[in-house]
Amino acid sequence: MAEPVPDLRHHGDAELRDAAVPVRLDFAVNVRVPQPPRWLRDRLAAGLDTLAAYPDATAATATIAARHGRTAGEVLLTSGAAEAFVLLARVLRPRHAVVVHPQFTEPEAALAAAGHAVDRHILTGAFTLDPEAVPADADLVMIGNPTNPTSVLHPASAITPLLKPGRTVVVDEAFMDAVPGEPESLAGHPDVVVIRSLTKTWGLAGLRVGYVLGPPGLISALKEAQPLWSVSTLGLIAARATCEPDAVAEAETLAKQADQDRDHLLARLAELPDVVVPAAARAPFVLVRTPGAAAVRDRLRAAGIAVRRGDSFPGLGADWLRIAVRDRAASDTLIDSWKRITAPRP
Repeated sequence: MAEPVPDLRHHGDAELRDAAVPVRLDFAVNVRVPQPPRWLRDRLAAGLDTLAAYPDATAATATIAARHGRTAGEVLLTSGAAEAFVLLARVLRPRHAVVVHPQFTEPEAALAAAGHAVDRHILTGAFTLDPEAVPADADLVMIGNPTNPTSVLHPASAITPLLKPGRTVVVDEAFMDAVPGEPESLAGHPDVVVIRSLTKTWGLAGLRVGYVLGPPGLISALKEAQPLWSVSTLGLIAARATCEPDAVAEAETLAKQADQDRDHLLARLAELPDVVVPAAARAPFVLVRTPGAAAVRDRLRAAGIAVRRGDSFPGLGADWLRIAVRDRAASDTLIDSWKRITAPRP
C-alpha cells in the first residue's frame, strides 16, 4: 500500500477549528504568547493615526539591518515568512531544488505551486544533518533551524558546508530568537539567505510580518517580485519595535524562560510510558512519537486540549505529535489529562 501523501497545507491553527468542544489549552500553535505585550500594543495603537499614508519600510529596514549587522540592501520586509517562501519560489529558477525534511511545509508548497520539482532529503533518527549526504547537484537547499517540527538546532558548522558555487542555501530561522543567545544563527552570513518571523515570540501571527536577509542582488530581485506595500504600516511598526535593542533583550529573557518551561514539559513527558522524544529539543515545541497518536490527539481534543498532528510533515507518520511549550501549569494539565485518557479501563 502506498504511503499517504502529506498535507503540506495543514498547519497547527487547523487543530483549533471545527470541533464540538472549544479549545481551553492550545499546544498545537507555535505562537508563544496569547497576545502582544502591552508596550508593543501601545506602539501599534499609536500607529493608527498614520494609516492614511502608504507604508514606508525605510526605518524598519534600517533597524533590522542594524540588529543583524547587515546593510539595508540585504533586508526585505515580508508579509510573514510565508510570503518570503513564495517570493523565493517566484524568483529562483532551480534545476534541482532540495528541501530538508521533516520541516515546515510551506517552502516545499511554495516551490511546487511555482512549478518547481522538489526533491526531499529526509532526516531520520535524531534528525541530524550530514551536509555531505545532501545531493551534490542541488542548486537550491532549504532547511529550518531550529527546525519545525523536530525542535532540532543544527550547528551552523553543519549548514555552512552546504554553500557551494551556484547553489542558494535558504535557512528558515523563524524560531531562532527562541534559542538563548541564538548561537547557531546565520543571520549575519553574507552568502546565506535567512528568513525570520516576528509572529512567534511576539504574538503577531494575525499581523503577518517577517523578513529576508540575503545578498543584495537576490534581495533586489525579491523586491521586484513583491507586490507594492506588501507589509502594512502596523506590520512595519511592529518590525521596527521588536528589532530594537530593548526588545531583543526581552526576547532573550523570554527564550530563557521557554527553556525552563520546555525542560518541565520534557520531564513530565518522560512519565508517559509509550512516549518517545527522539531528538534534543531546543525550540519552543517538542516532537514526540507514540503508538496510536491520532487517537491520543482525538481524545485530548475531546477534553478541550489541542496538540499538533505530525503526519502532515514529510518523513513523519501517524505516530507523531508536536507539542508547543507552554507554562508549567498548562503542561501539568496536559500530562495529567494524557494519563487519564490512556489509562487502562477497568
